[in-house]
Amino acid sequence: MAQTSPSARRRAPRKGDLTEQRLLAEAEALLADRPLSSIAIDEIAQAAGISRSSFYFYFASREALLRTLGERAQEEVFASAERWLNRTAEPPAEAIARTIADNLALWHRHGPVLRALYDVRNNDDETKAAWRAIAHRFVDATAAQIERERAAGLALPAPPDARLLAAILVGMNERAFYEASRRPASSQRDSELVQALTTVWLRTVYRQ
Repeated sequence: MAQTSPSARRRAPRKGDLTEQRLLAEAEALLADRPLSSIAIDEIAQAAGISRSSFYFYFASREALLRTLGERAQEEVFASAERWLNRTAEPPAEAIARTIADNLALWHRHGPVLRALYDVRNNDDETKAAWRAIAHRFVDATAAQIERERAAGLALPAPPDARLLAAILVGMNERAFYEASRRPASSQRDSELVQALTTVWLRTVYRQ
């Protein structure tokens, strides 16, 4: 009889991994209907098919679960920003427009989670620290790309300071995506928002 190789066995998901994935999926589904403050741990655990006590084996609190969901969603957003953050031959206008459109699509997909993470940060220190780390990562990467574009003679020179400009632009996108994700997706509204944000980025970074 052929035996499964050790490497193949290691790739198989463990029961604990699958349970954690169920908890995350059920919590995200519940967040689509109401805020985290009205969702009980018992409810999340029951939806995932485990007990309340078992929930704490995976997460210390609802906020800890939310942070995991939020950080995963933001990883997708950050990955979609690579088109401009590591721009090569693609013209800036196209790279920025595509990046903003991809970011907006992910906010529509994960809006309840990302909005919850943003809102809960005001009431939970660990969530505030997690959100701050995410924001700093985006700002740092954006500032570094602005500096690269300046060094190449493509972007407007300082002032303003690249990091200050990055913080303003990233904050603008964040608020715009937050509000847009609260409404049903509309191709026309989304197109108009992408165009408006792209125009601001191009005029402040490149004067295009």
